[in-house]
Amino acid sequence: METSKEPLGKSYDPAPIEDRWYEEWLRQGLFHADPASPKPPFSIVIPPPNVTGSLHMGHALNNTLQDAICRYKRMKGFEVLWLPGTDHAGIATQNVVERSLATQGVSRHDLGREAFVEKVWEWKEQYGSRIISQLKKLGASCDWDRERFTMDEGLSQAVRQVFVELYRKDLIYRGKYLINWCPRCRTALSDLEVEHHEMDGTLYKVAYPFVDGKGEGHVVVMTTRPETILGDVAIAVHPRDERNRPLIGRTVRVPLVGRDIPVIEDNMVDPEFGTGCVKITPAHDPNDFLVGQRHGLEAIQVIDDQGCMAETAGVYAGLDRFEARERMAQDLEASGALLEKVEHRHSVGHCYRCQTLVEPYLSEQWFVRAKPLADAGVKAVREGRIRWVPENWVNVYYQWMENIRDWCISRQLWWGHRIPAWYCEDCGAVMVEETPPQRCEKCDSSRLRQDEDVLDTWFSSALWPFSTMGWPEKTPELARFYPTGLLTTGFDIIFFWVARMVMMGLEFMEEVPFRNVYIHALVRDEKGQKMSKSKGNVIDPLDVIDRFGADALRLTLASLTVQGRDIYLSTNKIESYRFFLNKLWNASRFALLNLEGTDPNGTFREEDLRLHDRWILTRRGEVIEEMGRLLEGYFFGEAARLMYDFVWTELCDWYLELSKPALRGDEGESRKAATQGVLLSVFRDVLLLLHPFVPFVTEELWRSFPFDQEFLIRQPWPEATPRQDQDSVLADMGTLQEVVRGIRNLRSEARLTPQQTVKTLHWRFKEAKTLRLLEENGDLVKLLTRVETFFLLEPDAAKPEKSLALLLPQGDIFLQVGDLLDVEKEVQRLRGEEKKLQGEIARSESKLSNPSFLERAPEDVVAKERETLEEARARLARVASNLESLAS
Repeated sequence: METSKEPLGKSYDPAPIEDRWYEEWLRQGLFHADPASPKPPFSIVIPPPNVTGSLHMGHALNNTLQDAICRYKRMKGFEVLWLPGTDHAGIATQNVVERSLATQGVSRHDLGREAFVEKVWEWKEQYGSRIISQLKKLGASCDWDRERFTMDEGLSQAVRQVFVELYRKDLIYRGKYLINWCPRCRTALSDLEVEHHEMDGTLYKVAYPFVDGKGEGHVVVMTTRPETILGDVAIAVHPRDERNRPLIGRTVRVPLVGRDIPVIEDNMVDPEFGTGCVKITPAHDPNDFLVGQRHGLEAIQVIDDQGCMAETAGVYAGLDRFEARERMAQDLEASGALLEKVEHRHSVGHCYRCQTLVEPYLSEQWFVRAKPLADAGVKAVREGRIRWVPENWVNVYYQWMENIRDWCISRQLWWGHRIPAWYCEDCGAVMVEETPPQRCEKCDSSRLRQDEDVLDTWFSSALWPFSTMGWPEKTPELARFYPTGLLTTGFDIIFFWVARMVMMGLEFMEEVPFRNVYIHALVRDEKGQKMSKSKGNVIDPLDVIDRFGADALRLTLASLTVQGRDIYLSTNKIESYRFFLNKLWNASRFALLNLEGTDPNGTFREEDLRLHDRWILTRRGEVIEEMGRLLEGYFFGEAARLMYDFVWTELCDWYLELSKPALRGDEGESRKAATQGVLLSVFRDVLLLLHPFVPFVTEELWRSFPFDQEFLIRQPWPEATPRQDQDSVLADMGTLQEVVRGIRNLRSEARLTPQQTVKTLHWRFKEAKTLRLLEENGDLVKLLTRVETFFLLEPDAAKPEKSLALLLPQGDIFLQVGDLLDVEKEVQRLRGEEKKLQGEIARSESKLSNPSFLERAPEDVVAKERETLEEARARLARVASNLESLAS
């Protein structure tokens, strides 16, 4: 047999392998999808990372899983499009460029809008492809020829057309509304872009005196924001609050302001909180805004878009909002209106980009009327047109979609898709068009001004599954690959992105954007904490790749993936999977060194096979079948762990060891040829099955074997061929393995070194079938246990004196230790172990008899405790038997 021109190196070094093979894959165009292919289609659109971003563990996990499924589908005979791209990330990118300009003493306002946008494009061209190159380093098999950017001209055209069509359907409107506002970024934020953090604050108890001539006294309200008192227009109480019902209809005066306001009733009020009386400031609180709309109250804006007090704030005008808070509190106290200050911990909204405290702000904005779109999205999922994995996430989707609020889509930025709306300077008409109008449609004026705002980044991202394929043009890609087969993403953007893609896909393509949604876990550190730079617990995937290789990182992330559970990651775990790849490498070298003269097709004669050959072939078939089932169900972790266990334990620890005599020629030429054929056949399928998870090392090893030299990504996925004798083979091999493990345990209990040979071992078996099995494979048992001779005892023979016993269902094995160890010391040790095991068993039995533990503990914890108890009981039985034998 002729293998690769260059034999495998003695040690596995991923760096040169990974760089070389990725360049070759790209050069050969292996990732390019052909819409005209007769193969069945399968497609994924990549969740577009921000152009400002760099690869983190969340990206590494998500793209590893996407790549694994894409490589698997290609091998299964699908024409696969994995469409990549990046998002323009309006707020984040503008902030990056503004900070860069600030180091030069320049602001965007100094440059003007057009020049600033040119600067952003320059930045994007220079730095925006960084994360793409990092994804390539990971091994992502995307169709890079079709890479898209959310500000590409084609995608921009799609954005404009969608906006115009929604506007004409009355699904987009413009109105004055209370929105989330970031004074630092100077833009609106959607509800989803506000992160709520618990903070220490102060509750101020303030008295509002009655001024209606119906007696003395005052109403007491509690607020965390005394600066907003300047915009109060009412006090509200719950209509069924018996304590405060007499207040309804009375008039009070706003302290320091002198404004007289009514006491009204509204269901919004929580009568259990504070005094049950709530100040109403429609311009600075979302609930108050809705109350104001219901009661026709004026909205007085006292804080401006920079987080400073507006002219309407009187003597406080110009102060920062937090400075004004302190001044107001001092003045309220001096006037006698401040009754008490109470420490208070509460949830406060922060900008998701810069962490500035968000300010509720009354502003004219553009909104999507979301309810009709969301209803269609709920219906599609309830009809089973989209499958969620894990299934529990569908309830999160339903909850948000069924309680959805209108979506604020305008952002006060310069970088992004400019809103395609124009205003007539003469008559005030609003024109929404895909292309700039030349004259006003109402008064024919040419004095038109385009809206200054841009669209929320998530608006363009919502169109991603179809805009990237050329919509609104009827492209071959769109006809062939939409809807996509799978979306893989994190749970944190179900609302930002997943739900909105469903809404837009149904509205404009009349079809769901994807058939399956896989929600992957969060990657945490080894202690279960979220990774963050401030904690210093971030594991950088690029550092990991440099140290261990991309394959090791990919296999670790995949193996740790369990549906519905977060991943606890450490470099030690990555290193352990790096050891696995080294094991695979060394096993391949061993196989290659023993395959001279082998038929490259891996053929063999059935009559030349022994039990372990038939066993590894049977297990190979079972693993192929199980791998297909797991990958089709997106059980990535189970699939990766299955391959890890099969290769490390069954192939390397068992089969390779058992095959050595035949490969040396000890069993004759026919046995050597058969073993070589089996070895080659199994390694062929192992490399194919592992390829989706570890593409680099498998490609390198594949070329070292005498296989078809076509790239692995183009090889067919292995087919499982059931063997007629597989049940008996598995049972017999199971018995053999049980005997070998048992003898090894006896050796361990006797404190024998691995190199030490046992002259004689006694066994006493009850069934002729078992005896025949062990006689036929006795040479293999001796090989794996370093025993020279087995002495058969009659079924009713007594145990040999001074022996350790292994009691099996099929019979018993005895190792005489009188000449191997100090029997008295061993008896003492066994009695100590007996006492320890009795204590462990008592503790487990107590726990398992406790109804509280059985009811409250998770099922897997209870099952583990029962397993521990059974293992302890079995060990105790073995210890008791050995004590009885040694003490006799």
